[in-house]
Formats: sequence, structure tokens, C-alpha cells
Amino acid sequence: MSQPESSHFFAHLARMKLITRWPLMRNVYQENVQEHSLQVAMVAHALALIKNEFFEGSVDPNRVATLALFHDVSEVLTGDLPTPVKYFNPAIQHEYKKIEQIAEQKLVDMAPAAFTQIYSDLIKQQNHTDEEKFIVKAADVLCAYLKTLEELSAGNQEFKLAKKRLDKLLKDYHSDEVDYFLKAYAPSFSLSLDEITQEDNH
Repeated sequence: MSQPESSHFFAHLARMKLITRWPLMRNVYQENVQEHSLQVAMVAHALALIKNEFFEGSVDPNRVATLALFHDVSEVLTGDLPTPVKYFNPAIQHEYKKIEQIAEQKLVDMAPAAFTQIYSDLIKQQNHTDEEKFIVKAADVLCAYLKTLEELSAGNQEFKLAKKRLDKLLKDYHSDEVDYFLKAYAPSFSLSLDEITQEDNH
């Protein structure tokens, strides 16, 4: 085997844990991008399973879970732009999308040469199918919605309007798998540990 090629790629990815989400909001529990990405991967995997099992889908759950793990990696270079700023108007949204694509390419260029194509496929969203993009995006929004449930159940009214906005966004997807997740699994996120433990013991 030849001498291993050095790369700063993985050190950059490790900095996802340093990027705080919801920076304009008062949080009971502070969430970072690395934690968020793991949850999005788990939810995307679940959405694919639901779609395949109940709604005649044929999505690869492992593929969408892996894509979800990488969906926010560009933020190690750009930081997390708050949603009210990112979506303030179409011009800002368009420009930020271009910045994200530049950051994604820069990360791909950092990857070890032997794996460049593999990481390009995972990181650059233009390489994903529309179905994959939707499931990862829906999982991303679902996780934001679940965060609002947790904050509100802890008495933090700061997230009241965010919950209302995200609830409408999820309903507007008209997605069977999203609706199934909301009905079957989301309510548990408003319960305490004692409550979900008691239910599990019934």
C-alpha cells in the first residue's frame, strides 16, 4: 500500500458539533448541527421504511440516511444562517444556495482523492434524485418540528410560532409517509420520560 494521503476533510466535518442551531432563539436545550444531522438521518431512514412498507415505495433507507448525515456539512464553512434571514426574500435564498454549493464543492475538493467521487455523490445535492431530496428535506423539517415540540413541552413559548409555521409546511407536503410519522410518532416528543416509559410498559 502506498503512503496514506493526508486530508483536512474529516477534521472539518468534526466541527459540525461547534455550529449552534436556532441562534436567534432562546433554547432550553442548545442543539448543534452534528446532533441534528444524526436525528435527520434516523428520521429519513424511518420515512423511507414507512414509504416502502405502507405506500408502495422503493426507496433505499440506508442511502437516504447517509445523505441526511451529510445534508448540512457545508455549514462547517458557511455557519448556520438563521431561517428568517435565509428565507427573507427569494434573492437572499438564491444567493445563499450558491454559497452552499461553493462550500459543498470546497469540501469535496478536500476529500482524499481515492474517495472524491463517493463524497461528491453524498455532499453535492444536485447528484441526488428528487425523491431522495424530498425525503431528506422532509426529515430535516420534521426534526425542526420535533425540536419545537420539545421546547414547548419544557415551557419555552419562544418556539410557538415556529411550530405553527413548520406544522403548516409539513401538512402542505401532502406526503403519506410524513403524515404517518406525524400521527404515529411525533406526539411522543411532547411527553416526559416517565410518560413514554409508562406507555412502553403497558
